[in-house]
Amino acid sequence: MFEKFANIFRIPDLRKRVLFTMAMLAVYRLGGHIPTPGVNTAALEAFFNSQSGSSLGLVDMFSGGNLRRLTIFALGIMPYITASIIFQLLTVVYEPLARLQKEGELGRRKITQWTRYLTVVLGVVQSATIAIALSHAQGGMVLNPGPGFILMTVLTLTSGTAFIMWLGEQITDRGIGNGMSLLIFAGIVVGLPRAVAELVDTARTEKFGAFTVPALILLVACMVAVVAFIVFVERSERRIPVQYAKRIVGRRLMGGQSTHLPLKVNSGGVMPVIFAASVLSAPLLFSQAAIVRNSAGLTRIFEALRPGEPWYELIYMGAIIFFAYFYISIVFRPDDIADNMRKYGGFIPGIRPGRRTSDFINDILTRITLVGALYLIVISIIPQLLISGIHLNHLPLIGGFFEHLPLWVTNGLGFNFYFGGTSLLIVVGVAMDTVNQVESQLIMRHYEGFSPRSGRIRGRRAW
Repeated sequence: MFEKFANIFRIPDLRKRVLFTMAMLAVYRLGGHIPTPGVNTAALEAFFNSQSGSSLGLVDMFSGGNLRRLTIFALGIMPYITASIIFQLLTVVYEPLARLQKEGELGRRKITQWTRYLTVVLGVVQSATIAIALSHAQGGMVLNPGPGFILMTVLTLTSGTAFIMWLGEQITDRGIGNGMSLLIFAGIVVGLPRAVAELVDTARTEKFGAFTVPALILLVACMVAVVAFIVFVERSERRIPVQYAKRIVGRRLMGGQSTHLPLKVNSGGVMPVIFAASVLSAPLLFSQAAIVRNSAGLTRIFEALRPGEPWYELIYMGAIIFFAYFYISIVFRPDDIADNMRKYGGFIPGIRPGRRTSDFINDILTRITLVGALYLIVISIIPQLLISGIHLNHLPLIGGFFEHLPLWVTNGLGFNFYFGGTSLLIVVGVAMDTVNQVESQLIMRHYEGFSPRSGRIRGRRAW
């Protein structure tokens, strides 16, 4: 295995890409230690500790803990993800934008440019909301509240968001892996040592009494099982047999071979979960507004949209299913695949080329996407319910029927949020995607990959 990893640094281009990615991630982590001027970080930290287990933990996880300290990268990449969702939705419902997307590289560059502009606008709105909420919050979170602090915060956080967006694009273009996913990955991983320290402290203080050690062993076993399940499903695929007819090109006889069209069970990867989490983090910003805090009705509505609440979990599951189908409809087009197969003399045995082939692929894709969405729901929801519980006793009218449930069902086990299913899914998914890209670069240059299925071509032993 060491020999396989050493091959990465034997290829000059791949070595430069890997080192460039590591350097950009180091810059991202360095910016996470630069605080926003005028903020009382101790009071803000105490506030976040009092709000543990809420939707603040979800947003703070995606920002890599920067929101907790309100650093210059406090907004993270959430504005960029939200802007991307908006434009991807518009390409479906707005025909001129859909035509622009089909124009090729020039059209995609134009949409990317508009996405950047919208990211800056969303960054201004979100940073202004945070600055105003902190200025009116109790506990002295702002040293010198006023218009000057609001303007400085908006300028600092918006600039940090734009810089993060630039970092992600640079990693995607000049590094290895998807830049935005790797930034989220880095933000989650840096919190794992703190979570491990909390587990050690739980074991030392015997937080759950005699049940402490068995609970920790069960938690670690569940984490290993979840990781193994994620790897198994992420590598699962539905293979559609494809036969190519023999044809004469010039003086050569082409075709005649049998192959297959691989359809991954979870073609969307972690993107549906990231999109769903991004959408459900929006109520958090509105809940800090004065109009919400001064209204009892709006306060109850936003309280119902916190992690662990039944309505939140139900909307979260629906959002994952929606974005799973939405994302696959953008990145996978059965009509184009059927046309390319017919153009090169390929066909699915028993299925007529053309429209029937497109419908056949679409039907299979619809079924396996539902399986992939349910898999994402299980991975994201079940561990989260074990950690924060599901507050069925908060349901109106029928909440009294659940008052006698065990506390670990309604309140969870209270472990650190970083061990949630969402974080594990993102960490494992992004790690697998990045390793696959590195492996494809190695195989392309006739080196041996990491997995046994990648080939047995040995790399050179000289540097």
